[in-house]
Amino acid sequence: MAGKPYVDKDVCIACEMCVNMVPDVFRMGSDNLAEVHNPAGAPQDKIQEAMDACPVTCIHWEGE
Repeated sequence: MAGKPYVDKDVCIACEMCVNMVPDVFRMGSDNLAEVHNPAGAPQDKIQEAMDACPVTCIHWEGE
């Protein structure tokens, strides 16, 4: 794990899984797709859990 998380909006299906799991980091944007609003809002292991749970694997670490 390295850097900050980001959402690849070209892949996101707006399932809200990440928002429900880590609302202090993820939210639904004005485009109705997930986005990172506070990359330091949770420990990296919690963010990784949301990444692993994403059904389309659209959340990544910068530099990955």
